[in-house]
Amino acid sequence: MRYELLVFDWDGTLMDSAARIVASMQAAFTELGLPPPTPGAARNVIGLGLAHAVAELAPAQDTATRSEIVTRYRAHYLELDETPTPLFPGVAEVVPRLREAGYLLAVATGKSRVGLDRALAETRLDTHFHATRSADETFSKPHPQMLLELLDELGVHASRALMIGDTEYDLLTAKNAGVDALAVCYGAHAPERLLALAPRACLSAIEALPGWLAAAAQHVSEDDTP
Repeated sequence: MRYELLVFDWDGTLMDSAARIVASMQAAFTELGLPPPTPGAARNVIGLGLAHAVAELAPAQDTATRSEIVTRYRAHYLELDETPTPLFPGVAEVVPRLREAGYLLAVATGKSRVGLDRALAETRLDTHFHATRSADETFSKPHPQMLLELLDELGVHASRALMIGDTEYDLLTAKNAGVDALAVCYGAHAPERLLALAPRACLSAIEALPGWLAAAAQHVSEDDTP
């Protein structure tokens, strides 16, 4: 294997949750009598920790107001909003396949621990990941702490890990941690925005990941041949 540990972002990479995130964020602002963010602005902050995302969307608001936005967003996303959040096609098959192939699997996400645990349980992917980190447990992306903690917990060197995500925050987190990054081009951020950060590749579907990993391993093997 070229990589021992695969670290996945969640929203926009494994789960198609952008529409629900946008709707919940807009509802939270509206309830407080604030102009809601545009869909583009709300999609732009997907991947950040919730408090960080709200600060980006409401820079003129005081701490108390931002805290209330966070509270109302969580209520909408977890309980009130009924926008479907399915896994992307192929995720339910690819994740178990990668674990069976011997990879260590982890999640590093801007979701809260409550939100991540619920999503893992509802999708029945919880048993396939060796470790997870959420934004309310450590620093928000693009700070590298999430990745550094996962590397330490699983005993993997940065050179043997790969971060897989759909936003520039995922790619910057990987860069800041000294970890290779692989983009997926079907999530929250446009492909050209991701490619500007020079990931190893930008996959159009998660089903392409096992083949890409095999090719990466083969390339390393050929480089090592005397």
